[in-house]
Formats: sequence, structure tokens, C-alpha cells
Amino acid sequence: MRPIEVRGLRKRYGAHTAVDGIDLAVEPGEVFALLGPNGAGKTTTVEILEGHRRRDGGEVRVLGEDPGGAGRRWRARIGVVLQTANDAAELTVSESVRHYAGYYPDRRDPEELIAAVGLAGKAGARVRTLSGGQRRRLDVALGIVGRPELVFLDEPTTGFDPEARRQFWDLIRALAADGTTILLTTHYLDEAEALAGRLAVLADGRIVAEGTPLTVGGRDRAPAAVSWRDAEGFHEVHTDEPDAVVARLSGFSDLRVIRPSLEDVYLALIGEGR
Repeated sequence: MRPIEVRGLRKRYGAHTAVDGIDLAVEPGEVFALLGPNGAGKTTTVEILEGHRRRDGGEVRVLGEDPGGAGRRWRARIGVVLQTANDAAELTVSESVRHYAGYYPDRRDPEELIAAVGLAGKAGARVRTLSGGQRRRLDVALGIVGRPELVFLDEPTTGFDPEARRQFWDLIRALAADGTTILLTTHYLDEAEALAGRLAVLADGRIVAEGTPLTVGGRDRAPAAVSWRDAEGFHEVHTDEPDAVVARLSGFSDLRVIRPSLEDVYLALIGEGR
């Protein structure tokens, strides 16, 4: 059974179509990234999958059930880490995790979990005193305290400094290695490339491309740019056979081969989608 299966999903807000017939499948234990500009339909799609918003059409199965009518037992099997969270900021980290643990029948040990997310030294600190990176680690702890099979991560590293982002990536990799399926939405393409096994790009409510970070949008087949410098100046050619070009130019200076980045492909895709 796939953790997420979607066929023909549709959602409208008045005259505006937010999600326009998308199909989506996420495999067990996979980190799947959902990319797209603001207004592309990412948040609406994820909220439908979480059971927080009704759809207008299509079929949706999350952990084998329709999230629109699933009950408490199903909700205990998913974890949700929102971009922003409203909480009792005066509670300590330990108090927060213990409080949330009380909602689940099969919960992780709070102290072991706090250590696992790198907050052992902050267990007695009040939530309001945590840095942004520490706060997101706490959010993940609250999202996985019930041992979810599937975790939704919404823009998890927004506002992080580079070091905090890398540490958070290690935490997500550890979750995936433990067999947890993760659906990630992010605006950071390097984050998607570092974490996701597969990804989909949304534009105007439609999936315009799907694949691995290396193959999405034909990235692996796109021409490479080969540039070099000689006595006549700077030169650049685009070719499907960069190795052959490089072999002929091995004696020139400033020789470079540049393939399209994920950002290049992504920007082209969302432009086409619009």
C-alpha cells in the first residue's frame, strides 16, 4: 500500500481553481518534495491530504483511508509540522513534548525523543527562549512523538541560517532512514535536491513535471554549456556531447562544463506552467 495515492484531485475557491486535476503517488519510506511558487496549489493539496480541507473532486487515499472522513485512529498515524505554530510559549521543551505525547496511544519516550532531535541541553528551557533552528527541532519532536508512519513538513527551514539548515537536514535523513515516509514542501531547491528521492513541480494547480532531482523536466538530457578562453577571447557552445567538445579543447584555459541546475529547470517549468 502506498502512503499517498491521489487521482484527479480538484479544489476551487469561487471562480479560482487552486488544484486542477493532479495525480500523485508517494512510496513507503520515501522523501517526496512538492515544489512550486506561491499560489501554485501546494498548501491546498497538503491540507487536503492531512484531512484539514475538503476537496471538490478526485480520489485521495492516505495510509489507505480517505482523509476527508478518517477518524482519530488514522490521525494518530500521521505527523504534521506546520510552517508556524501557536503554542504555550511559557512551557519548557520537556513539558511540551510530554503534553503532546499524552494524546497518542503508541508514543515515543519524551526524553529519548528530545535527545534524538538535539535538544537534550534545552529540555528545561522555555519554548520562547529557543532559537529558530531549535524551535523547528521541537516542532519535529511534537510531530513525531506519536510514531507516525507519514510526516508532512511545510517549509521546515524557512528563516534558518546555513548551519541550522544542515543540522535539520540530518534530522530529516535520520527519520527517513528509520522508515518514515515524508512529504516535504519547500521553496529551497537545494533542500529538495539534498533530501528528496523524488519531487513534483506544481504551477497553476497542475503538476508540470515529476521525477528525481536529477531527471525532473529532462534535466539529465538537457544540453550542457561548454566554455573556454583562447587568444581570440571567450567562447561558449551548448551541446549534447560535452565530453567530445572537451576532448578537442583540452589545451585551452578556463575550460568549463556547466549543466542545467535544478533551479534552471524549475524556473523553466513554472514559466511553462503559467
